[in-house]
Amino acid sequence: MLKYSFLISLLLSTTAYAEEQEAPQPDAAAEADASTILVTATRIATPAEKVPVSVTVLDKAAIDRSQDMGVTELLQRTPGVSVSRNGGYGTATSLRIRGAEADQTVVVIDGVKLNDPSSAGGGYNFANLLVGDASRIEVLRGPQSILWGSQAIGGVVNVVTAMPQKAIEGSFDVEAGSRETASARAAVGGKQGALSWRLGGQVFTTDGISAIAPSFGGREKDGYRNRNLSGRVEVAITENVTADFRSYYSKGRTEIDSTSADNPAYALNREFVGYAGLKIDLLDKRLRNRIAYGYTDTDRDNFDPRNQRTKTFDSAGKNERFEYQGSFAIADGWTALFGAENERSRFRSVSPPASLATPIPAAARGKAEITSFYGQLLAEPIAGLSLNVGLRNDDHSRAGNKTLFSAGGAWSLPTGTIIRAAYGEGFKAPTLYQLFSEFGNQALAPEEADGWEAGVEQKLMDGKLSFGATYFERTTTNQIVFNSCTATSTLPICFQPGSTTIRRSGYYLNVARAEAHGIEAQASLQPIEGLIIDGNYSWTVAEDRSKGTTTFGKWLPRRPRNQANGSISYRWPMGLTTGGAIRWSGHSFDNASNAQRLDGYTLVDLRAELELSEQFRLFARVENLFDKDYMTAFRYGTLGRSIYAGFRGRF
Repeated sequence: MLKYSFLISLLLSTTAYAEEQEAPQPDAAAEADASTILVTATRIATPAEKVPVSVTVLDKAAIDRSQDMGVTELLQRTPGVSVSRNGGYGTATSLRIRGAEADQTVVVIDGVKLNDPSSAGGGYNFANLLVGDASRIEVLRGPQSILWGSQAIGGVVNVVTAMPQKAIEGSFDVEAGSRETASARAAVGGKQGALSWRLGGQVFTTDGISAIAPSFGGREKDGYRNRNLSGRVEVAITENVTADFRSYYSKGRTEIDSTSADNPAYALNREFVGYAGLKIDLLDKRLRNRIAYGYTDTDRDNFDPRNQRTKTFDSAGKNERFEYQGSFAIADGWTALFGAENERSRFRSVSPPASLATPIPAAARGKAEITSFYGQLLAEPIAGLSLNVGLRNDDHSRAGNKTLFSAGGAWSLPTGTIIRAAYGEGFKAPTLYQLFSEFGNQALAPEEADGWEAGVEQKLMDGKLSFGATYFERTTTNQIVFNSCTATSTLPICFQPGSTTIRRSGYYLNVARAEAHGIEAQASLQPIEGLIIDGNYSWTVAEDRSKGTTTFGKWLPRRPRNQANGSISYRWPMGLTTGGAIRWSGHSFDNASNAQRLDGYTLVDLRAELELSEQFRLFARVENLFDKDYMTAFRYGTLGRSIYAGFRGRF
């Protein structure tokens, strides 16, 4: 009741309307003003200094400067983020924020929430997400379920593709390097009257490395191919009504190994994102509305040429999302954000037997629906102090009803100090796979989480020096785990649903409790023109706190407690920019029992860029300069020393 009373009292306190007050655009893919750092993962464009939770914003300049080809490589340099990968490019890639599970992070592409209902945890596989035509990438850390609903326990990754700024414009990047790796990206767009449009595409190919590490017998190279296409179109129907269409498509082919040896198997992955929306501004833009339909379709197929029946796995997951979102400028410094959503998910999954003599079993199928209502009040009661408070209600057709609360504030002082604090609740509904697959359990309850953080940031020397730190805590309960069955078990749940004779190897169950806390610190210095030095450090304690289990107090798998990143770059007077980066990760463990240790490692990269003209640049880089041998997942290989060079154009 205290939560609801707090929200109501804030709403009642806003009685005076301000003249000519405009509401911000309610859109996670809204254009960002180049004059300031705006965050749209908050579902409205918000200045970074007014966001109460920790956020990292990578703009196009930062993306270009890094020269990274994949979004994963960019994100693993940011505070609180750890990444594990089962081999080279294209293999299964898991990203964890603040020690949360990989499937507890929401990924948003151009405003569309993207996940795969057919995967076990329902999360997003970052393997196929290349930089492409991304103009901005944001990482919002901590529980964000008020705005993004189920799954946003660890945080949100928001990828926004470019929109045109000129009558006609374009860009391209072409590069090649080690292991026959090549990447070509191009985009073109323009603004003509009421029409704004942009189309971008990328082709990536590499011979790769063995997914199984050489120390475990991996010898054959496992290649990867990816093609992706993105597009955005906006049509101003009237001064206050705009139609908006967005699309993203990716197709990848990855050669894979078994968990213990080389083999000729490969996997195909196809992802499609579609969006159609209508923006309607009313009351001189004091009330802005967005009505939209989003659709995601993920198909995954595995093949083994050695089998009579070559297809070994076939799955498809689809999401349909209807949403309304509005923002209303109540008074000067007071804005209400509100919305309603309906999401319908379905999946199909089957593993065909190798022999043609064995019939293909019936595919596992399932569907679920979730209807949500949310509201958030953003207020600036005094100059420099930004507060927000929000509520959300989710009604899941299988997991029931859940109401969540969040509150936070950011205080910008005249001294250049920014103080932040926030509390948030999150939940994650059981996935369709966990409910309806051959290992499913339809009695599962949703995972629940609550967390808080507090931090401070200081800017000096007119912003040329900035540093800060954040402390956070999060507790997750009812976490869903896979529970194994013995060959002689008589428990009814150890038999496939609807059968008393067909055994299964295990089932999903709510038993786990996890806790995480830690510190994230970062600093940036520009002592002279052209020189940039920055770095960050993350201390993340993520532990299993399930009482009565043998894993109580153990580290959660593949989550190093200590990580640090640093970089330096200098732009010379002749137009040459040189720089280097270092990434250090402490040790972690590959399994829940902590019996298998993954050693820590240090990687050093070098990069250079030569400005030939205002439009054209040459660039080159060396990754893993000292050819360090390391693993982020036991038995799986990682890229050794790699050299790339390319040519970039912006016009």
